[in-house]
Amino acid sequence: MTLEQGAKTAVKDCMGVKKGENVLVLCDTESENIGQALYDQALKLKANAYLIKMKPMTRHGEEPPKAVADFMKQMDVILAPTTFSISHTQARKRACMKGARVSTMPGITEGMMSSGGMTANFKQIEKAIKRVHKAIKGKNDVHITTEAGTDLTLSLKGRKWVTDDTGICHEKGGFINLPAGELFIAPLEGTANGKLVIDGSFDDILEEPVKVTIKDGFAKRFEGGKAVVRQLDKQGKDGRNVAELGIGMNPAASIIGNVLEDEKVLGTIHVAFGDNSTFGGKVKAGVHQDGIVRSPTVYINDVLVMKDGKLKV
Repeated sequence: MTLEQGAKTAVKDCMGVKKGENVLVLCDTESENIGQALYDQALKLKANAYLIKMKPMTRHGEEPPKAVADFMKQMDVILAPTTFSISHTQARKRACMKGARVSTMPGITEGMMSSGGMTANFKQIEKAIKRVHKAIKGKNDVHITTEAGTDLTLSLKGRKWVTDDTGICHEKGGFINLPAGELFIAPLEGTANGKLVIDGSFDDILEEPVKVTIKDGFAKRFEGGKAVVRQLDKQGKDGRNVAELGIGMNPAASIIGNVLEDEKVLGTIHVAFGDNSTFGGKVKAGVHQDGIVRSPTVYINDVLVMKDGKLKV
């Protein structure tokens, strides 16, 4: 698959862009080649296409400039191959509320557009995610362990899982992340306790695991990951909020040091810190950072979801 073919898949197949629709491609100076490829495909479909190139933001979850956010609310379709994620921003949420179909592609590279998670069989992933979702829906008590030292509990009471499964976003107000392939949820604030050992990636490939002590829903201590922790702490206490639990379900994805693909890897889970206000939580933090955990064992109530990274449901 080439960059052009990957862009065509994203614009035509995944987003279902139609003639006459208002389509915004939002990129930055680090992703302009991908932005141009997506824009060109939208033009080929005779959409009213717009390409905005801005300077890169400084962190995942940072709000884009107001002028950009206001323009987003006028669109039918938005594709955002930005360096840092706008998934967990109020701008993205408001655009969806106005009816825009949005695909965020934070940190995607030209290589990722043509290989890895983007080449997966999304119909098979959809079936697997629906099976897992059915088994865990409505269950609240999570216990995660790993041989590396993770021993974490948290509650999902009152929260709903989000299924990022098909890689297809044709419904008004829809939102997907490309490449797709995960289930995720905002844990109930204040309920996460224990140890988390991030041994996959934490904004980049890790030379040493990052060990996190978590108490009453907040990361109290990090051992490692100093650059990421500085970004979290710039947003105050809420930057350390345990914001997300996700389950990777894409068998074509691999850990490459890019969270967009890393969090989809089958056999991993991810725990994120910071903002969860865009998918069912209550914390607006202006930052969202995922830590990938390899080969976990996961129980949700009495259901063994995963054993040493292998699905059991």
